[in-house]
Amino acid sequence: MDNDGSIISYRDVEILRKELVVLKHVDIEIPQGQMVYLMGKVGSGKSSLLKTMYAEVPIAAGEATVLDYDLTEIRRKQIPYLRREIGIVFQDFQLLSDRTVYENLLFVLKATGWKDREEIDARIGEVLAEVEMEKKNYKYPHELSGGEQQRIVIARALLNRPRLILADEPTGNLDPSTGEKIVSRLLDIAEKGTTVIMATHNTGIVEKYPARTLVCENKQVRE
Repeated sequence: MDNDGSIISYRDVEILRKELVVLKHVDIEIPQGQMVYLMGKVGSGKSSLLKTMYAEVPIAAGEATVLDYDLTEIRRKQIPYLRREIGIVFQDFQLLSDRTVYENLLFVLKATGWKDREEIDARIGEVLAEVEMEKKNYKYPHELSGGEQQRIVIARALLNRPRLILADEPTGNLDPSTGEKIVSRLLDIAEKGTTVIMATHNTGIVEKYPARTLVCENKQVRE
């Protein structure tokens, strides 16, 4: 880890999509346990920036480190280990529709190497309790409201005790009061020591739940 305790460190980073510059001269330092909003209009580069953090989009130039991984030199076989330390919350949930809540979470744990059934059951119980969904583990996604599905997605993101959670417009498909509950849950998670970066263009939520805010505009990221 860097001496300054940052778990994300970008210095003069440039990000391209289809050979076009999306963001340039990006300088960010984010410490452990901070809640950060990433704001900006659609197409301003928020999602691209998040995708570089889990090595979905490459860094075109500059220096970039996430969770001790140098993103400019990361090898393909290292990427699963990086992603194991990151929880990702998508706007469109991406739950497996043919499996129950429990089976969705079981699938992730088995895919990341958990084998002991007692430990698996205990961990699933813990993350569901954290999002107040422990009584819904037998339900299928279509039996849940949007807000409940998003809570399950947050539970899924927490399974491997990640040091970093990336949430891309997690309130985008939710009504305002449900969206606020999701944000308040993410703030709780940050207070417990997990860094949370949430892309949003919902200024109302940012005003109601203030936290550090980075803005993407004119191909730059500013505080």
